[in-house]
Amino acid sequence: MSTTPIVYKAPDLDKVRILVVGDVMLDRYWFGDVSRISPEAPVPVVRIEKREARLGGAANVARNAAALGAHAGLLGIVGADEAGTQVEQLLEGGGIHSYLKRDEAISTIIKLRVIGRQQQMLRIDFEEPPSDTVLRNKLMQFKTLLPDYNVIILSDYAKGSLVNVADMIASARAEGKVVMVDPKGDDFTRYAGATVLTPNKGELKRIVGSWSSEEQLTTKAQNLRAELKLDALLLTRSEEGMTLFTADDKFHIPADAREVFDVSGAGDTVIATMAAMLGAGASWNEAVQTANRAGGIVVGKLGTATVTREELFNT
Repeated sequence: MSTTPIVYKAPDLDKVRILVVGDVMLDRYWFGDVSRISPEAPVPVVRIEKREARLGGAANVARNAAALGAHAGLLGIVGADEAGTQVEQLLEGGGIHSYLKRDEAISTIIKLRVIGRQQQMLRIDFEEPPSDTVLRNKLMQFKTLLPDYNVIILSDYAKGSLVNVADMIASARAEGKVVMVDPKGDDFTRYAGATVLTPNKGELKRIVGSWSSEEQLTTKAQNLRAELKLDALLLTRSEEGMTLFTADDKFHIPADAREVFDVSGAGDTVIATMAAMLGAGASWNEAVQTANRAGGIVVGKLGTATVTREELFNT
């Protein structure tokens, strides 16, 4: 098992073209002051003083890729509503090429977080699955976009936008693309044939069961990787770091020791960074080490955040 550290250097990321496909969300944050308990129920009263909106879900993956200097495109579905328009505006402001589909039958997915005293007090989710017609159109456009991109990220949040994920993987791999998948759910067979899957511990346990030793984990992870015909399986392990399983090696890197402020969106940063590095020609080990470093930086920020190229390679 290899653990040799690498020297961080900035690769030529501006030539990498990453297409992100998946569940697009709008993350809204309401910040306020908490000074009393409600007389109506034993809950804090948050007096809202500031509001922010950020790209979430697959859109946050694209935002992270663009922040590193890669050319990022986003294919997803939003509602024909004010929130969908705001997503489009945020994409434009972040330099992300939008291929968003507007679905008249649904509302844009929104995650509203109420923050008081720098702590998340409450999260409210608004979501509906997209309609079949829009999903079919999305699959057709995906296939037309493939020649323009060299790395594909399929960001699955189990909100209904990736029901055609098996077709997408097959089409992209047939054209020689690197296909990275952030998986969800109890059935990983639909991701078969991808280049790499990036589950966290909880997601992997739902598929292969628990493990009691590193040896048992390695056996289960390698069996799953072989069964799904993956080039690699990257297990993100929170405070335990990350472990990459390939046919030739097992590569583990401990977590980058930093103060953890907020883990939301950290997985988006990891997969976007790894995609950018692989697209630039980095080895598996170098891509994982750089992604781990990016994840360590982003958890020190509030909410869905990004890591810049300068932060990643000059600190």
